[in-house]
Amino acid sequence: MTWENFRFALFEKAPGALQEHSLIVLITITLAILISVPLGVFLTRPKFKRFGMVTLNLLNVLQAIPGLAIIALALPILGLGMKPAVLALLFQSLLPIVRNTIAGLLGVSPDVKEAASGMGMSQRRILIEVEIPLALPIILSGIRTATVYVVSMGTLAALIGAGGFGNLIMGGLSLFRPEYLIVGAGLGAIMAIFLDRVLGYVEYRITPPGMWIE
Repeated sequence: MTWENFRFALFEKAPGALQEHSLIVLITITLAILISVPLGVFLTRPKFKRFGMVTLNLLNVLQAIPGLAIIALALPILGLGMKPAVLALLFQSLLPIVRNTIAGLLGVSPDVKEAASGMGMSQRRILIEVEIPLALPIILSGIRTATVYVVSMGTLAALIGAGGFGNLIMGGLSLFRPEYLIVGAGLGAIMAIFLDRVLGYVEYRITPPGMWIE
């Protein structure tokens, strides 16, 4: 190991890798939220409850498929780059958010919903103003889990030219430079821990005092 290689990896390579990795995580988690939260809401409505178990089983299957297998299947259609990587990570990040959305909404006390209905609120208003705010801490917990997973598994994106910290890790392996490995893996771990702490703090702040678990 040499300081020159470490400095080059940290100050020359890492900024671009951080930008690419952050973009992959941002796109994937945004799409996962836009898909999973509405899906979880629909599956808790009386008309769609019967599809809940089937949907969760399907998402379990998608999460069980290795990310590399999804990437391999997507390559002929989407080619190299960020698109197949985002698709693979998206498929495997849906389950925690959908599952927590369902759990959070079903965990809202029927007495609370009945009281809101007695005040003349429509079912739509009860969902938006009562159920979702009370379920939000649990939903955010699922988003937190999915985010950490995407950050860690996003290193696979380098295998198909999508960049990120995986570039540093793969470069370290191919060039026999442990400095690249340390920087790539270390920054990936720091990003995962940082986002976990930030989302954990937000989750804590939006949780009503009566729901805190000591």
